[in-house]
Amino acid sequence: MTDDFSGLGLSSKVTDAVAAAGYTRPTEIQSQAIPHLLQKKDLIGIAQTGTGKTASFVLPMLTLLEAGRARARMPRTLILEPTRELAAQVSENFEKYGKNHRLSMALIIGGVSFEDQNKKLDRGVDVLIATPGRLLDQFDRGKILLTGVEILVIDEADRMLDMGFIDDIEKICSRLPPRRQTMLFSATMDPQIERLTKRFLKDPVHVQVSRTASTADTIDQKLVKVSGRPDQKRAMLRARINAAEGLTNAIIFCNRKRDVATLARSLQRHGYSAGSLHGDMDQKSRMETLDAFKSGNLTLLVASDVAARGLDIPAVSHVFNFDVPVHAEDYVHRIGRTGRAGRLGTAYTLVGPGDEKHLDAILKLIQKPIEWLDVAPVASSQNDEEEAPAARPARTSRRKAPARASEPQPAEAAPEKAPARNARRRPKDTPAPISDIVPDSPFGDAGPIPAFLLRSTRTAEQESE
Repeated sequence: MTDDFSGLGLSSKVTDAVAAAGYTRPTEIQSQAIPHLLQKKDLIGIAQTGTGKTASFVLPMLTLLEAGRARARMPRTLILEPTRELAAQVSENFEKYGKNHRLSMALIIGGVSFEDQNKKLDRGVDVLIATPGRLLDQFDRGKILLTGVEILVIDEADRMLDMGFIDDIEKICSRLPPRRQTMLFSATMDPQIERLTKRFLKDPVHVQVSRTASTADTIDQKLVKVSGRPDQKRAMLRARINAAEGLTNAIIFCNRKRDVATLARSLQRHGYSAGSLHGDMDQKSRMETLDAFKSGNLTLLVASDVAARGLDIPAVSHVFNFDVPVHAEDYVHRIGRTGRAGRLGTAYTLVGPGDEKHLDAILKLIQKPIEWLDVAPVASSQNDEEEAPAARPARTSRRKAPARASEPQPAEAAPEKAPARNARRRPKDTPAPISDIVPDSPFGDAGPIPAFLLRSTRTAEQESE
């Protein structure tokens, strides 16, 4: 492993930018991958999240792009990312490490105006960072020509597989020139991804800096037993947040998007600085929430797995798995948001009834035990409308029994104007209702008196009138 970046073969412009960013020593994957990539070899990189994987392809790409120029609608390099957040993160890396270059870059992702993207493509870009769906949309519109791509990067390939992008990746690769350099990075190597590498990579160099799907030793992992009730589960989460030592900020993961918003509102009602991030949010809202979390204006970020990868926030102190992830690999990526770049981090996972199957899969994958935290059950709060819904009044019969003479009603129970049933058909001098004359109804005290018995009768004197 090289002690500094100057020994990797990078250009002086790149090493100067790296030094200005405050980095002095390359990570393991950077020291192993960069020399091969500078020789324009295809490469498969297997590395856990948080190991500096993005810089391992951004730095050599910047060096290789110093020669040549971009042409309209024909990008020189293409980087495919599974999510908008990860694509935006890679673009930030290019801006940071490419500040000494005059390279153009375009970000082709959903949630952004086609018109703005088309203006950049028409001028020509050296680096095109895209999500597969939006890239194919632009290609079908005739706005992008992929015949000039010299370097292809498929990042987070296992996540591409989980999100159903493998077919799109194959379509895109089939439209690229055969003479190109291809890099594929992933945290795990699925058989379907392996078939992809055999088809589109030529004699690739394999670089694996740690065992597949391992978790960083800098992360203190804990399991917390919870009941199946959502209100008690939220109460336990708050208790763990309050008891966590050194918590400066935290990402809280839920399995379902609808639970993300519910949990964020619950935390806000209890006075926590919390926001939500999930796939149904528009791009502007997602970026505003991320910026607030990165800047420290937001302490807790409740997220779905859309945020499990690609968030390069080095100083996340804690991760909470509100739900045990269904896919064991997602556990590795979730807790990988903390303990990055050699820092210490803590990850709590709330385990409820029915989670044993998913937990067993996680333990089998990471091949290390996780300590159970011995904590007492926590009572739920009555201040959260999600946790303690307001009591609803009991349903009553729509037909009410008339008042009985032997059972006087309180004054406040009667409305100001309460005309009796059929009052409009009753003459002015109507005799008292039978309910007043015969208090002991043959139909029982509890049952209502039939309406036909309440009708008024006309006397002979009234008839003669």
